[in-house]
Amino acid sequence: MAPRKEQQIFQATLELLAGKGYEGLTVEGVAERSGVNKTTIYRWWPSKAALLAAALIETDLLAIEPPDTGSLREDLESLVRGMAALLTRPPTAGIAVAALGAAVHHPELAVAAQRFFADRFAREEAVFERARRRGELPGTADPLLIMDLLGGAVWLRAVFRGLPLDDDFAAKAVSAILDGCV
Repeated sequence: MAPRKEQQIFQATLELLAGKGYEGLTVEGVAERSGVNKTTIYRWWPSKAALLAAALIETDLLAIEPPDTGSLREDLESLVRGMAALLTRPPTAGIAVAALGAAVHHPELAVAAQRFFADRFAREEAVFERARRRGELPGTADPLLIMDLLGGAVWLRAVFRGLPLDDDFAAKAVSAILDGCV
């Protein structure tokens, strides 16, 4: 059984991460912001890394619900627009970037990031299953590769290059993957 104020604790954790980065995130700060005693937090999560890992996995703040538009192309464009929103709008942009940066140096967070992305892909798989049933996607297609290419395009453009994602970015990215580049 989780503490009664689990969602407030997770919200405070992610807000502090977005505002102060991983180094500025403290259990004391989370306790103060969430109105929960720090001993309660330590009882459930032995470290700030464990707390952040739980917050990333358990919160719906970073979730993108897979669409069901009846079209693989439209579903993928919707997913790309959702990823773009997460990576370009506060507070989720700061959360995603800070969490990924911290995961590079903290193995516990790297495992949480892997769980986070595995969970998101498990949700996205329904898009591909429906597309196969409709005859839009051959059985040889690799859904994970498709999502990695699309997600990578969003991350690279928005986070690493710092470039804006135009209104037609999702359509262009999906077209490049589904139709090829030539």
